[in-house]
Amino acid sequence: MAEAQIQQDEAVSLGVETRSRRQDFLRAFFSNRLAIFGTAIMGVFILMAVFAPYVAPYSPLQQHLPQKFAGPSFAHPFGQDELGRDILSRVIYGARISLTAGLAAVALATTVGTIVGLAAGYLGRWPDSMLMRLMDVLLAFPSILLAIVIVSILGPSLANAMLAVGIVFIPQIARVVRSAVISVRERDYIEAERALGAGDAQIVLSGILPNSMAPLIVQATLTLATAILDVAALSFLGLGARAPTPEWGAMLTDAFRSGFGVFLQGQHAIIFPGVAIALAVLSVNFIGDGLRDALDPRRRG
Repeated sequence: MAEAQIQQDEAVSLGVETRSRRQDFLRAFFSNRLAIFGTAIMGVFILMAVFAPYVAPYSPLQQHLPQKFAGPSFAHPFGQDELGRDILSRVIYGARISLTAGLAAVALATTVGTIVGLAAGYLGRWPDSMLMRLMDVLLAFPSILLAIVIVSILGPSLANAMLAVGIVFIPQIARVVRSAVISVRERDYIEAERALGAGDAQIVLSGILPNSMAPLIVQATLTLATAILDVAALSFLGLGARAPTPEWGAMLTDAFRSGFGVFLQGQHAIIFPGVAIALAVLSVNFIGDGLRDALDPRRRG
């Protein structure tokens, strides 16, 4: 500690700028304009989700049939849907449901995928081969098709849609974690822990896992964008959220089920939920790209 302090004092006396890893990360992340834009948009969605009862001008379930497909107005900035419900209120409440569903799916995929990746990368040999072949089987199917099959078996509901999407993304997380573990497990500091008599559990939890977090964080963030989109797609197909739940994908389905009227006078009932999905996915992708650049020293600058 004393030697480090002396070196820091010398650097300051020589006019050399010293920064911690955290400062380097923040500087790299906030120098990315798209990452800042994505963070701002996602911050708006999170605030909408948290304060939906206070922000939404109407109840998302309040119907007014005489105003079916009424266009945007001062009282209803986003217009009204096929049942006369306020679209702005439903989009705001939909942020709570769609983001929660995406986060739950990613949390499941990250937890299980991390365990599988750690086991495969650290143990190697036949456990690695067996686990990775199982992941290859899941990767052999298109993600949305596999999710549809799982939900069809379990039954259509938002909870089952989240579970299906989480299962679909386990192989991606597992492969990223396995690659990181393989590159870390033979490092000198891991060998030093072994020489000091540390057990496998201690080595994995204190040495390997913390040093494998950077690619895991990036992959989980990018996976969140696809998870939001897939949950919305399942709801659009009638396999996720059920009416009258104000979920973005389900809102599109409800509008299309009303018939050709949606194309003649209710285009806004499709546009605004679709724009919400697009902005959420785009913002998460921008944040993921910013995290990737900030956590990888080779991409900085």
